[in-house]
Amino acid sequence: MIRILTFDIEEWFHCDHISKNVDWERYEVRVLKSTDKILNSLNRHNQKATFFCLGWVARKHPRLVKMIRDAGHEIGCHSDKHELLTRLNIDEFRIDTADALKCIEDITGEKVKIYRAPAFSITRENAWVFEVLLENNIEVDCSIFPAKHDYGGFESFGSSLPVNILVNGSLMKEFPINTISFLGKPFVFSGGGFFRFFPYWFIRYQMLKNDYVITYFHPRDFDPDLPAMNQLPKMRKFKSYYGLEKSFSKFEKLLSEFSFITVGDAVSQIDWTSTGIIKL
Repeated sequence: MIRILTFDIEEWFHCDHISKNVDWERYEVRVLKSTDKILNSLNRHNQKATFFCLGWVARKHPRLVKMIRDAGHEIGCHSDKHELLTRLNIDEFRIDTADALKCIEDITGEKVKIYRAPAFSITRENAWVFEVLLENNIEVDCSIFPAKHDYGGFESFGSSLPVNILVNGSLMKEFPINTISFLGKPFVFSGGGFFRFFPYWFIRYQMLKNDYVITYFHPRDFDPDLPAMNQLPKMRKFKSYYGLEKSFSKFEKLLSEFSFITVGDAVSQIDWTSTGIIKL
C-alpha cells in the first residue's frame, strides 16, 4: 500500500485566470505563510512529503526552498512560471524547464529528478514533454491526470497506477494521479478542489480502499483568507474557494490517521519490472 504526499508550491495567483502579462509583483504574497503552516503540520505529525516548486517562487523566496529542504522534505520541479504546457512549443518548454531547474538546483545544491507539470497539462498532443524531461535527466514524472480535467487531462493514458513510460527508447517512471470509478467514469478525490469538496468520511473510505494514492495539495488549499479573484468564471471560482474554511482541519485529520511517504521513497518500494510499460 503506497500513499504519497505531495505539494505544488506556487502563489495563489499562479492560475490560468490571472494574465501572465500582469505584473505579479502587485499581488499580495501568501505562499510563505501558507507553506510554513504546512511544514509545521508535517513536523507535528512526523510526515515527509515531496514539494514541487516553481522556479519563479524559488527566485523570489530562496529561503522558502531551503526551509523545505532543511526540514527533510524532497524537492521537485513544477515548471518555471506555471504556464500551461499546452500553450508552449518544445523549444519554449526547454527554456522554461532549464530556467526552473537551474534556479532550484542552485539553491538546494542537489540535482532535481522529479517533475510535475502545471495544472497536469500534459496531453497526448504534447507528449514530447517527456523527451525534454529526459534531456534534463528527470527520472520521475507526476504529471498525468488520467481523467477529464479543465486543462486537458490524459483520459486515454491507460493507467492510474505507477507505470513506466517509453519515450524514444528510454524509460521514465510515472506516478499518475489515482482515480476511482463512478458510473463508469474516472474520478479523483485525493487533492486540490476534489479534497476540499468531498466529505472526510468519503476520502477516508477511498484511502483505505485503494492500494495506491498520490495526493496533490497547494498552499492556497489551506488559506481561508484567500484574496478574491473576481475575474474567475463562476464554476472555476467555486472550485477555487469551496471548502477553504475547513480544509486544513480535514488535512490534519488525514495526517493523523494515515502514514505518507515521498515520491522518492515510493520509487524505491516499487518493483518497476512488473508495472508494465506505456509507449508514447
